[in-house]
Amino acid sequence: MNLRRVLIVAAIAVGLVSSAPVGSGGFGEVASAHAKGAPKKAAPKKAAARPAKGKNAKKGGKGSKTSAKKASTWRGSPQRSVVGNHNSAKIKMCKQVVVGKGKKAKKRKKCSMVKEFQGHGAGKLESFELTKPSGDIWLRSDNLQEEVRVQLYKPDGSYDEASLAALDNIFRCKRSKEVRAMDPRLYDQLSRIQDHFGGKQITVVSGFRIVDRDSSRHYHASAIDIVVKGESVRAQYDYAQSLDRGGMGIGIYPHSGFIHVDFRAPGENSYRWTDLSGPGSSWAKKGKKKGGGRTARAKRPTS
Repeated sequence: MNLRRVLIVAAIAVGLVSSAPVGSGGFGEVASAHAKGAPKKAAPKKAAARPAKGKNAKKGGKGSKTSAKKASTWRGSPQRSVVGNHNSAKIKMCKQVVVGKGKKAKKRKKCSMVKEFQGHGAGKLESFELTKPSGDIWLRSDNLQEEVRVQLYKPDGSYDEASLAALDNIFRCKRSKEVRAMDPRLYDQLSRIQDHFGGKQITVVSGFRIVDRDSSRHYHASAIDIVVKGESVRAQYDYAQSLDRGGMGIGIYPHSGFIHVDFRAPGENSYRWTDLSGPGSSWAKKGKKKGGGRTARAKRPTS
């Protein structure tokens, strides 16, 4: 034991062992960086955060920022992120394609995601004057279970008020049953469409509508949705476009099987669109909250 003490004292003298109290193991610690003459070491740096892994990993260590941004978007507007609005919604469209040649040829289904609503300006329009239509109009409304057949013009070429009233009645709002004076220019175009397709009966899909947005031309009694019986919806759409001399909106609804014809608000340019939504699959039912209904009578349209 005495020899051991001597050795420890000698070690302290030469600086090999610190003079700190003896630890739990019974021995002094080896001289630390704070011992006399030893250079001080810098404090250890904190370990760098590990880069994000998986789908959120991005070059330059931006994975965590991306995740945070996505989370805040979902918190702020979860329904819009999931559903989207009418202009941004997409649907799955499929068609049959032939793969291979000869005996090895096979039919396969090819699908892609496309926008439900696709709209654009009408471009260059025809400038020659349209001829006056016959004035014969034959309509049926399946929603109202009503039919009407009229001559739009008097012998002097002016509008027949009784005929206008009969047409306004069949184009009334199917929900409220309210009747509005429709833009008579729609009836001119309606007669031209019927003349072009050989006088075939036209089915009324919609006319004046009490809707919750006054930007709709239906709300202003300046729009109709129709179907010519026995004719393709594409042929109806193409001919309706040829009638536009400025300021008309014409849309095609291939899955619902009808076309839309309207006169735009004063100063608005002609517009065209394709709406691939099917019957009863309106985007409003998916993402739009239902209102409490109108409590006041709509104002008489001025356009």
